[in-house]
Amino acid sequence: MSENKFEMKNYKEPLTMGILNVTPDSFSDGGQFNSMETALAHAEEMINAGADIIDIGGESTRPGYTPVTVEDEIARVVPIIRAIKEQFDIPVSLDTYKSETAKAGLEAGCDIINDIWCLKWSGNAIPMADAVGNAGASVVISHNRENATYNDLINDIKCDLEESIALAQKVGVQDSDIIIDPGVGFAKDYEQNVAVLNNIESFVDIGYPVLLGVSRKSVIRIAIERDEVSRLMSAESFEKLGGSKDLDEITHAINEDAISRGVKIVRTHKVWTR
Repeated sequence: MSENKFEMKNYKEPLTMGILNVTPDSFSDGGQFNSMETALAHAEEMINAGADIIDIGGESTRPGYTPVTVEDEIARVVPIIRAIKEQFDIPVSLDTYKSETAKAGLEAGCDIINDIWCLKWSGNAIPMADAVGNAGASVVISHNRENATYNDLINDIKCDLEESIALAQKVGVQDSDIIIDPGVGFAKDYEQNVAVLNNIESFVDIGYPVLLGVSRKSVIRIAIERDEVSRLMSAESFEKLGGSKDLDEITHAINEDAISRGVKIVRTHKVWTR
């Protein structure tokens, strides 16, 4: 059993996961933190602001992204994982859908695998669930699918997540190590993303901690363009926002609204001090 161990029960909820992209091409911060010096400085900045987890990504998953090789992804993330674990007392998450990268990251000391392909990416030589289960690590199962056609959006997403949960359980991943994410921005159009936000309680009801990752995503940008930001949150949260059109302020308002409805972790580029 690995020493990698993150358990929700050991932390006061809710938690903030700060995004650290060590990539040249991420959609909002590409190239800003892809050196050791800038990555560590930004990690420290987020920790000082109140981040509970640092989520490291070595490949952009924005629409139209260019995939990188496993070797390049490992080369980007492993030194950063090691450095953060050496310098800061904070759980580290690795944002990857590649099981070989996950294995390398776990060996380097990361605590959580954040998989945007819900343990189902077909290109893995070994199943992602096995990589996580063998390490005794925690996993964020984020909803995604190749066929973005739904008969009943919310129920279909729940069924997909439950299938992935079963994959994890089959190889010994403990229920206490499973976190689910409804996957805003993945295999969903604007209206479907709005529906996910409006039905977040349906995912809370599955019974696992829910992570929400909406930071700076297209659903917010489109809502701003259409003057429909009010659709992304409760009327009370929208009123508190005060008409702001700032991506980070809207992200924060959505996150706080989701937390009030049962979400346990919010993943964000800008960490807001509570």
